[in-house]
Amino acid sequence: MHELSIASSIIETVTREIQEKKLDAVQAVGLRIGELSGILPDALEFGFDALKSDTPLAQAELVIEIVPVTAVCSECKHEFKVEEFVFICPQCQSSAVETYSGQELEIAWLETESPHRKIDETEI
Repeated sequence: MHELSIASSIIETVTREIQEKKLDAVQAVGLRIGELSGILPDALEFGFDALKSDTPLAQAELVIEIVPVTAVCSECKHEFKVEEFVFICPQCQSSAVETYSGQELEIAWLETESPHRKIDETEI
């Protein structure tokens, strides 16, 4: 279950940000997880909830956004969303496609107790 290790890394990273930026208590941690990342969101949430007690994230909620797989065709340059993991261009039927999203795992934002303060990925 590598999700437990990932949850631990998320907690460590966010805790470091809290200390460095002197943030108030974090209410929510926003993640972007690609469909091709191999990460099971439910298992990650379970691991996060199991590990967050006795940390500055004890009250934090994990908010997960699933990033769809998108690709571009090398032949006709058509950009498209990959449906049902079929990596064939819907426009020209070429299998020469390159994915450009769907493998992400990133902390996208933090929400703190400060009145509606949201820290986005450019600040992390």
